[in-house]
Parts: sequence; C-alpha cells; structure tokens
Amino acid sequence: MAQPSICEDSQPVNRERLKVVYVMGAGRSGSTIFGVTLGNCADVFYAGELDAWLARSGVPQLDGAERTRFWSAVRDQVSAAEELFGNEAQRCLERSLAAFRIHKWPTRRRIRRRYRRIAEDLYCAIGRASGVTHIVDTSHYPLRARELQQLDGVDLYLVYLVRNPHSVVASFRRKDVAQYSKSPLRTNAYLWLTNLLAVSVFLRHPRDRRLVVRYEDLIENPREMLRHILARVDSHAAPPDLASLKTGIPFQGNRVIRSEQVAFESKAAPAARHSRMTTLLQLPWAFVLARLRPAAMPR
Repeated sequence: MAQPSICEDSQPVNRERLKVVYVMGAGRSGSTIFGVTLGNCADVFYAGELDAWLARSGVPQLDGAERTRFWSAVRDQVSAAEELFGNEAQRCLERSLAAFRIHKWPTRRRIRRRYRRIAEDLYCAIGRASGVTHIVDTSHYPLRARELQQLDGVDLYLVYLVRNPHSVVASFRRKDVAQYSKSPLRTNAYLWLTNLLAVSVFLRHPRDRRLVVRYEDLIENPREMLRHILARVDSHAAPPDLASLKTGIPFQGNRVIRSEQVAFESKAAPAARHSRMTTLLQLPWAFVLARLRPAAMPR
C-alpha cells in the first residue's frame, strides 16, 4: 500500500498549495541568474538545479554552514529517496537522450513511480524548510518536466527560457570556464533535441501555467518582464532590487552561485558571432519558437 505523500500528511488544511516554477530549455541560457532573481522575490525560494539532488545523494554542490544545514534538514525529510540515490534516475528519466536508450526502458518503468513520489516529497520538504509558496527549479531537462507534470501534490508552472542559438553555441565553445564545452555541430544537435522535447512538453501543459521567456528580452527589460512572469506564476511579489541580489543557498548551479551577491543590470544582449551553419540548422526552431504562446513580451 502506497504511503501518503509528505505534502499531504503534514501541511495545514488552510495552507496554500505549493507552486513549483520549473525553468526548462537548453543549458547556458541564463537560467541561474534568472533563478537567483526570482529567489529574491517575497515567498520565492531558488532551489537551483534539483535534477542533481538524487545524483549527489542530497549533498549540495557547495559548502557553507547555512547551505549544509538547510539541505541536510531537507534530506532527512525525504528518507525514501535513498533507494534512488545515484545517476540512474537522470539517465533513465531526465536526460534528453533517455528517450533513445531502449535498454533502459525496463528500468525506467520500474523506478518511475518511486521517482515521482520522491520528487514531490522533495519539493514539499523544501517548501516547509523555506516557508515559501513558490520554489524555482532550474534543472533544464524537458523530460524531467514531463515527469513533474504527473505530480498531484504541487502546482507546476513551466517557464521555457529561450536564448539566441548563436549565443548558446558561443557559450558552449568557451574554454575559460570550469564547465564542459561542445563543438558548434554538437551544440546545434543538442539544441535540436532540446527544443523538440521542450516544445512537446510545453504544449501539453495547461496554457495558464506555461510561459515562454526570451533571455534577450529579459536582460533588456528585466523589471517589466519579471512583473509579467510573477503574475503568470500566480505570485503577488514585486520585482526585487536588481542591483543587489543575494544568491541564496541553491543546491546546484553555475559559477554565479559562488558569489554571495550579484547584480542584474538592464542592458542590450551582446551581439554573438553568427555562423551560417547555426543560422540554417536553427531556422525551423526560430519559426516555431517565435509563435509559441503565451510569451512574456516587453512593451
């Protein structure tokens, strides 16, 4: 007999349902600074990339007394997760290539129910530990979003964060950061697969709980875009002070979270070096993504 979710058996009857804002799309699209910014709004907690929670056995990427104490308390509340600690869930259920790993399909069927139960319990544990109404998860993976759509104990909002493909290709080519790199051809293939899965997941989600956000619009008109986004995810919070953003204690993220405080400056997106290959390969997605609705639009 299935045990009741910790969302169900420990929350007061009059408590507002927990809302999860899942940021979906390609890596290197600005999700970390976006998540940090949302996490500075009232009643919003930026949890970081929670796809890594099982893979890292509940141990956060960075040290620090406050971060360690918080995530240890969360881990203690999700004791059933230990049976799925490791990389198996990522490889079978979350990563975009999981759909093509036919030899993993039996494992996927075997662990899917437990995975969803643990994901819901993790969000609820974070919600209780932080005392917020909204949790921001910047895990990226469309297939993780597809699994989260089946959770009954939380309200899921999808934000599809889209960035100029030339900028994504340039970011993956950088050698001066402690993150893996990809060739332009591999990055274009990655963008194709990510967009194919993300658009499918996005269109299946209720219209009033989904939103396309273009990174270039966000950094050019951050306050206006944030008001639109917060309203879409049913938050009454006002945009924060963009000149002084606390990075908080996310579980995992890029190098931005290594600083205690950052600024989100309004500016035009820097011009990325264009290549004919990327332009041609991403042309179909430029057409599709421009027509996805609803979308956050600057005035």
